[in-house]
This record gives sequence, structure tokens and C-alpha cells, in this order.
Amino acid sequence: MSERITISPTVAAQRDRFAARRAGLPGVGRSAIDRRREAGMARFESLGLPTRKLEAWKYTDLRRLEKFSFASAAPDELAVPEALRGFIPAQGPSMVFVNGQLRPDLSHYDDLPAGLRLDGYAAALEDGDADVESRFAAAADAASMVELNTALVDDGAVLRIAAGAVIETPIRLVFLSAPGEAPVASHSRILILAGANSQATVIESYHGTDNAGYFTNAVGEAEIGDGARLRHYRRQSEGLQAVHLVNGRVRIGRDATYDSFTLSLGADLARTEVTATFAGTGGNGHVTGAYLADGNRHIDTTTLIDHAVPDCRSREVFKGVLDDKGRGVFQGKIIVRRDAQRTDGYQLNRALMLSRTAEIDSKPELEIYADDVKCSHGATIGELDSAALFYLRSRGIDERTARAMLVEAFLREALEEIADEAIRDEFGAAVELWLAGRHQEA
Repeated sequence: MSERITISPTVAAQRDRFAARRAGLPGVGRSAIDRRREAGMARFESLGLPTRKLEAWKYTDLRRLEKFSFASAAPDELAVPEALRGFIPAQGPSMVFVNGQLRPDLSHYDDLPAGLRLDGYAAALEDGDADVESRFAAAADAASMVELNTALVDDGAVLRIAAGAVIETPIRLVFLSAPGEAPVASHSRILILAGANSQATVIESYHGTDNAGYFTNAVGEAEIGDGARLRHYRRQSEGLQAVHLVNGRVRIGRDATYDSFTLSLGADLARTEVTATFAGTGGNGHVTGAYLADGNRHIDTTTLIDHAVPDCRSREVFKGVLDDKGRGVFQGKIIVRRDAQRTDGYQLNRALMLSRTAEIDSKPELEIYADDVKCSHGATIGELDSAALFYLRSRGIDERTARAMLVEAFLREALEEIADEAIRDEFGAAVELWLAGRHQEA
């Protein structure tokens, strides 16, 4: 089903913004980059904002964007407020971005472990980096928001892990949003190239202030070489007026492993899309996560696991907690192509409803064209166990604490999907803080 044209103030504003800024975007003057940017904006204009008439956007409405007139951050808007300074890594390989712009003074990418290279995306486009330019100039994308990113991307991160390299220290990509008087939009892009038989851990995190609205529209690409292992963890704790869109694409090579976990607990509206494609036999893909929404927040998780070749295994587990008028969306699809025999695919979505006014839309899908496969999927939705709550109350625990304990236990099961213990504890602490701040009321 093709996307319908949507004429809206947001589309017109982004078109005008592109016209005003294209002469100053990184890589200008390089014909392949210029053509791809022009094509990206033309396609975005043609497709418009996704609407709920599209099956993939049936449960998520982007009209919240219409109330803002987004612009790029001015140079004096790249300061970091005190509330966000705690997210800046003190050491270890890292790249920190403020309102979409790389801040080298806050980053650590000069003295790196052997086999690791970090570059700014803008610098790579300016320098004619072959790895970046060839992928940037690739064929048109079906998603209008990816095309908008292509037209307006002005910075991001390029990670290269050499073949055989084992990077012990996690690599952190930190995106901070602190709009001033006017809402700002950032269109960042991340490229991860993991060489054959390499190993690395990447933590990609998004944080922002609550005082004003802003728009994050990020695109990530990862190529995992044969025999390599990439652990990729995302944390989304954007400001309460933010609109947050991330579209991630992963290609998994022969005998390679992709371990991912996405924790979503912020923003006014957030949507994370992950597409993982098996490009070589013997691959393993773990696409997991947890989402937490209260107030009027809307969190959408949309995934596609594409078993394009035989003898690969995928595991997909997502758990959600919804309170007040919070709304969660889970759309998970596994495709098993005709020649992908001996596929092993597993998918599960579980949601815990803490309020009668909360909402969850769960849509697990299997599309199988091969006959020698082992695939299953499931979805469960429920409330707190009244018997367990009564048991805790009977032991002298007050109701607020008892409810928080049960919710935390539910989420701890999801966090067990994180293979790295230190990161599991870090994400667990973020969940505990969220619960302490919002979800101890009866």
C-alpha cells in the first residue's frame, strides 16, 4: 500500500527549511550527496507525514507535530543545562550531541582502543568518506520520515570496528536536547560498521528537558560482518513535550549475532522502528525491550525481522507498563522467506495495565513462506495480580510500595534480556527512578 500525500503545515515548513539551509548542509557540492538530498526532500513532499490510513501507522498519529514550527538550533542554543549534565560520560569512548550537533569538547574519541574509529557524520560527508557517501547515496527509502532525515541530516556518528577487534569498553552515543525559546528539530544519522569477527557494545541514549517541545528524527544503520557480535542498547528518556522518532536498520552477516534492547520511558510521542535482516546463514538476532508510558504519553515499538536466508534464529521480547491515559503500541512482524529453511523465530509482547484508562494495541505477525521452520508468537495483556498484591499487603507492606514492587518485578524480567550486567543495572536504575517518580500511587 503506497503512502498518501498529506499536505500539512509541517511538510511545508520542512520544505522551506530545506530550501533555506541546503547550501550550508555538510557535503554540499558533492553531486551524489546533493542529488540524494534533493530526492529525499522531493519524496518527503510527495509522501507527506504518515497518517493512520497507512497500515504501519494505524495506531500512531503524528499530528502532534503540527503544533510546532521546528527550526535548527542556533549556535547559542548548544549549551547543556544542569539537568542534563549527568548524562555526559566522564570517560570511555563517547560522542555527545546537543540539539543534533556534535560537541567534541564533551566527547571522548581521540584516544581510542585499537581497532575502533569514531567520526562525526558531518565531517565524513564533508571529507567524501567512501563508506558514508556510498551508503548515503543509496536508493530511495519507503519511509517518508527517513527521507526527511536524508534531506536535512547535518550530523551524527560513524563507528567503525576493525575485523577481529574486541572492544571491551562500551561506546556511548549521547543525544541531548535542550531547546531555547523556539522548538528545535534534529535529524541525526548513525552508521555502525562492525568488521568480521569483531565484538563491541554500543549504548545510544536520548535525553531532553521538559520546558519546551522539540523533534528528534534519527536514522541508524548497522552492518554486522561475518562472525561478529554487536550489542546495541537504546535508552529513550526524552523531555515530556518531545516527539521522538528513530528508524534503525540492521544487516546481520553469516554466523553473526545482534543483541539489542530498547528502553523507552519518555517523550510525548515516541516511535522506535527496528528492521533486522539476516544476510548470511547461521545468524542470531535478539531484538528486545521495555516501554513505560503514563500521563498522555504514546510509545510505539514497530519491528520487522526478515529471515531472508536459512538457518538463522531470532528472539523478540517486549514488555510494557501503561498507566493513566498512557498508550502503548507494539507491531512486530517476522518474515520467513521461501528459501529460509530451518528458521527458528520467537516473538512475545506482554503489557501490564495499571489504569482503566490506559491503552495497548498489540499486533504480532508471522509471514512464513518456508515449510521447515519453528516459529511462534504471542501477546498477553493484564493487570496487577490481586493475589500477589494481597499477599504483600498481608505481610505489612503498604499498597503503594506493594504495587511498585510488583511492577518492578515484571520489568526486571524484561531487563534480563540485556546480556551486559553493568548496562542491565544502569537501565534498571532508570526504571526504578521512573517508578519512584510516577508509579507508586494506588
